[in-house]
Amino acid sequence: MSDIAQPTEAPSKFTRNYTLGVLVLIYASSHIDRQIVSILAESIKQDLLLSDTQLGFLIGLSFALFYATLGIPIAILADRYSRRNIIAAAVIIWSGMTALSGLAANFTQLALARIGVGIGEAGSSPPSHSMITDMFPLESRGAAMGIYAAGINLGILVGFLVGGFIDEWYGWRMAFFIVGIPGIFLGLLLLTTVREPARTQPPRPLSRNYLSEISQTFLLMMSIRSLRHIVIGCTLVVFVGYGTTYWNGVYFRRIHGLSPAEAGTLLALIGGIIGGIGTFTGGWLADKLARRDKRFYVWLTAGVKLLLAPFVAWFYLTTDIVVARWLLAILAFFGGFYLSVSFAMTQSLLPASRRALGAAILLFCINILGLGLGPLLVGMMSDAFSPTYGQQSLRYALLLVSFLNIWGSVHYYLAGRTLAADLEIASRE
Repeated sequence: MSDIAQPTEAPSKFTRNYTLGVLVLIYASSHIDRQIVSILAESIKQDLLLSDTQLGFLIGLSFALFYATLGIPIAILADRYSRRNIIAAAVIIWSGMTALSGLAANFTQLALARIGVGIGEAGSSPPSHSMITDMFPLESRGAAMGIYAAGINLGILVGFLVGGFIDEWYGWRMAFFIVGIPGIFLGLLLLTTVREPARTQPPRPLSRNYLSEISQTFLLMMSIRSLRHIVIGCTLVVFVGYGTTYWNGVYFRRIHGLSPAEAGTLLALIGGIIGGIGTFTGGWLADKLARRDKRFYVWLTAGVKLLLAPFVAWFYLTTDIVVARWLLAILAFFGGFYLSVSFAMTQSLLPASRRALGAAILLFCINILGLGLGPLLVGMMSDAFSPTYGQQSLRYALLLVSFLNIWGSVHYYLAGRTLAADLEIASRE
């Protein structure tokens, strides 16, 4: 499993693109297994008699708690051992646990299965980020990360589309079986067809003090002014993203009266296709603008999130389903602009020997707070507003959470003030 041999030749264009393609499919698989709960949540609630707070726990915190915390020690291993093998083992584990979710008979059993999914998925993103960074140069890294991040939208497309129709035709349990099992074969595909890429720096010896290494890397990230603001801004934006997106399936079914198949198709086509195009466009446009001024790597996100705020409010206040669809398309296209550049800049601002761990720390921040607490807070607010607003309580919970995007945009703007200088320093290390 150790990366002892370090090839000297750079990978071919085909090898880079093929490896990236497989990693995108695996990343998509992880988001299928996450997103499918959103479209199934209303059916699960009715079948297992759950509250919105319990739904919020299942959608977010049950998954995020171990996903976020285990990502850090796994990243420490990924900075030293075969990233390919770690990813392959991870996808096999989370896919199996997703299938087991369909056997849950109560809230506790389903929560434990979702925890298992989180444990598996902890081993995917940090080593994937590290592999991509070692294969692609800085000038194309934003686009490569954008393509990788588009796996989220591919996962949304498949998860919502398959989940919605299978839920309506065969029930929510069958949906978990159908999306879980194929991931096992993706893990085997990675093992048999992808080679571990060469590292730009040799791996460091395994530290005996993991907490010290984690704290040193975190302090290093916080000492880099632009990266500090990227971490804070990304956490806030993800809090809104997960807190709202993971409830949109419930929102369209409960507030607008769509069936599971109708809601799943709507969210799949808009979130999966339009959102995927937008996520890639964000990375491509940031690379293009940054050739003139590197501050645009983060200033693009700052401007987009600020300008989107009134559209988000309009989306959650409208009662017209046609208007809601058009607004959702706008939000889906621009909503992922932050993602690829946040990952790319985190990798570019850190030494090669700390990139996987740095990615894991960023993912810890955005997942324990964004994914873990975002959906849970929406569920708790919805239950709290229910005595006053009844079924409309979810609408106002989502609206209030969305305003945090404005705060996040401020941090992306502040990151741009020192980004060019920080990148110059990082390039010399």
